[in-house]
Amino acid sequence: MADVGAMTEGDAVAMLVAAGLVMECIAASCSSPQTAEINASKRQATLMKWVHIGIVESAVLIGIAAMVTKRPAPIIWGGVLAGGTMYAQYRHALKAGLKSNAPGTEN
Repeated sequence: MADVGAMTEGDAVAMLVAAGLVMECIAASCSSPQTAEINASKRQATLMKWVHIGIVESAVLIGIAAMVTKRPAPIIWGGVLAGGTMYAQYRHALKAGLKSNAPGTEN
């Protein structure tokens, strides 16, 4: 496990870039968790498919970045943290949206 206290400024930047990359990959494949929740009944069939595609896409990019650096831990940690967070947000959006009786915004 990485010693977070031993991280350098460059490591911190690398971790944030990795986290941002994961979020951008998933956002590029989906809309926001809020919109997914509002329209869960219409998007249910494809929503998590696109989240999974975003996770795979970002994992490949994070993996490549981790292989070419001397200190891969911050990149991997940033990717794992962001990937887990975004995945949880979309799973929650889907569950909450399907339980809701509120009207969606899509026909």
